[in-house]
Amino acid sequence: MPEKKKKKLIKKQDWVAKLTETAEKQGLPKVVEITGKMSKRWGTGTCVIPSPLEVDELMGKVPKGKLITINEIRQILAKKHNATIGCPITTGIFSWIAANAADEMEKEGKKRITPYWRTLKTGGVLNEKCPGGLDNLKRRLQSEGHTVISKGRSKHFMVKDFERSLVNIKSIRA
Repeated sequence: MPEKKKKKLIKKQDWVAKLTETAEKQGLPKVVEITGKMSKRWGTGTCVIPSPLEVDELMGKVPKGKLITINEIRQILAKKHNATIGCPITTGIFSWIAANAADEMEKEGKKRITPYWRTLKTGGVLNEKCPGGLDNLKRRLQSEGHTVISKGRSKHFMVKDFERSLVNIKSIRA
């Protein structure tokens, strides 16, 4: 069989599989010591590397009309695992995987999906890498009563007065 045809037969791993299988493959969640280059940026202590399912679960607990930021998810995860911080890199990546898995499920006809549009970046900024891009996020957030504005002169958008809509993280259990 020619090489090109072989490549077409290999199915790309789907987002739901990435969401559910990553933790098992990488032994997540796990708490690691903050050392070396990490300590220059994050100080001393421990860092929890969450599982994608933990991040997805927290994103799924944000009710309609409310919002959460990646930093708040990190705080919840750090507290749950008795760590100093939640890893900003993996938490961000896993929220992106959760968003794409939710989009995949929605396209398959599922009605109850993780409301990924309610998870914002630091400062209430929309994540342009989410499924459907900024237009999709704006539409979904506006349908829940939020006002989306341009952030200064940049190409970034944010939820106006997002702090007023943040979910009480004490009410969300990890």
